[in-house]
Amino acid sequence: QLRLVESGGGLVQPGGSLRLSCAASGSTLAYSAIGWFRQAPGKERAGVWCINRTNNRFAYSDSVEDRFTISRDNAKNAVYLQMNSLEPEDSGIYYCASTFWGCSGLGDDYDTWGQGTQVTVSS
Repeated sequence: QLRLVESGGGLVQPGGSLRLSCAASGSTLAYSAIGWFRQAPGKERAGVWCINRTNNRFAYSDSVEDRFTISRDNAKNAVYLQMNSLEPEDSGIYYCASTFWGCSGLGDDYDTWGQGTQVTVSS
């Protein structure tokens, strides 16, 4: 059974960068669409980026489309979220999730979730 584990979060100053990783075990990610979501304090979970099985990428947040990049490495069974020019508003818990179907910005469309990794952007 597929299991996802996020890593790479932490405390970073505004303008800094982080690279989040979503590592899979138990099954391959190669045939799944993988989405990154984030949940800011007091807000609902929202989609950020998704990459499908053919490496098409979909952004679900205008505020990150030019600053964040999603990629995958099927050989390592992992998906990444490169986050640049981070802003305090980017703070929150970041989750990766998988679906056998196509990319979606809706969390309910995903089957398997990781436990999340905390990102805090603060000076």
